Amino acid sequence: MIEHSHLKIIQALHANGTLTEAANALCLSQPALSHQISYLEKKLGVALWEREGRSLRLTQAGTLLLEVANQVLPVLSQAEKTLEAYSEGRQGILRIGVECYPCFEWLNGIVGQFMQQMSDIDIDIVQKFQFSGLEGLLNHHIDVLITPDLVKKDKIDYEILAEYQLVLLVSADHPLAGAHYLTPELLSREALLTFPVALERLDILTHFLTPAHLAPKKLKQIESLEIMLQMTALKRGVCVLPEWLADIKNKELNLRKVRIGKKGLHQKLFLAMREPDKIIPYIKKFIAVGQKTVKNSSV
Repeated sequence: MIEHSHLKIIQALHANGTLTEAANALCLSQPALSHQISYLEKKLGVALWEREGRSLRLTQAGTLLLEVANQVLPVLSQAEKTLEAYSEGRQGILRIGVECYPCFEWLNGIVGQFMQQMSDIDIDIVQKFQFSGLEGLLNHHIDVLITPDLVKKDKIDYEILAEYQLVLLVSADHPLAGAHYLTPELLSREALLTFPVALERLDILTHFLTPAHLAPKKLKQIESLEIMLQMTALKRGVCVLPEWLADIKNKELNLRKVRIGKKGLHQKLFLAMREPDKIIPYIKKFIAVGQKTVKNSSV
């Protein structure tokens, strides 16, 4: 009863807010779109949207259908890509979810080697999720998830891809540049620059400052790593990165690395996958390539 086109219509209505803009997005005339919506509402026996001035609002039934569309359409899209790969004689597509900026940088370092060794596998990279990365994995929107967070879930298996140390980066003439190591008290006096993620996912807070019952003097979220590093170089704040990423990015800015705590702050990068998928040959190969690259590059 509910067709692929109906799900795309409900998504377009929600995304565009007006019937005219939704019709334009779908490359339909407004009368044609109105007719399709009326036909679907008649078949379902419920109203899917109602007008609010010049805009429209989804009803409770429309919202339910939107949730279905958000779940189903990505799966159908990926299935079409995989079937297309099969028709071209390729094995398929490895859909990789990436949950953090360092995750994406790590992926950049190994994706070329993986594709050279598995030439009949395509890669599709998903950085933004309508749901969490794990939900995307469980809902089959992606095949594997690169994440710094190990969250135990039924039917999800984890492999360690890399172990690394987080370091504080400061400008060359910053008072902390000569410190042997960072203490929570010292960091609490600084403006901390971070990526725009939930505070509970910032390791420097959850594993370093919060246990000491402290917080940074100021916390500023920056979307761009390059801008974050430039602001650090200009003493507009300090930032925390994996040491391997700091070494890659700090070739021109001459920033200083400071160990976090006496023993350092160590973390791991994981690959999450559905348990039945861990025996798939190209997923096993992806893990092997990633772990070997890490060892060779001393990440």
